[in-house]
Amino acid sequence: MEKFKDINGGDVILSFKENTFEKSARHVLVICKFEGKWLLTKHGVRGLEFPGGKVEKGETLEDAARREVMEETGAVLSKLVFIGEYQVGDQEGSFVKRIFYGEAEKILPQDDYLETGGPVLVSGDILVERMKDEYSFIMKDDVIMHSLEFLSKKQ
Repeated sequence: MEKFKDINGGDVILSFKENTFEKSARHVLVICKFEGKWLLTKHGVRGLEFPGGKVEKGETLEDAARREVMEETGAVLSKLVFIGEYQVGDQEGSFVKRIFYGEAEKILPQDDYLETGGPVLVSGDILVERMKDEYSFIMKDDVIMHSLEFLSKKQ
């Protein structure tokens, strides 16, 4: 397990095993690729980030991951695999987020991408790119770095 502080000062514990925490994951983060490029979305407030969000009532984590990717980017996933999960805690409580890796087979144009500006494809080293101003704070913490390192060792 990895332990660190996020950019907002929250305590983060990252695990690459399922169901590590007492709380169940109720949020998802999907590290995505499409045709060899990183598939992100542009959140209206936070900036560029991988798709993700809250699990809705009656949904599995996998269903939520697929739905969030479709809603935020229009992408249909052909592959979805578990990477890990992490818990973020502060004075107000904590939450657990499940991390997946997904590969998109196609991107379908949407009339509305909900709270995002739709798909953004990024080439190159995402570990370098993510530190630019237009990227969300979610991209800049160690969860992304450790998850990508873990993923590269598995492939």
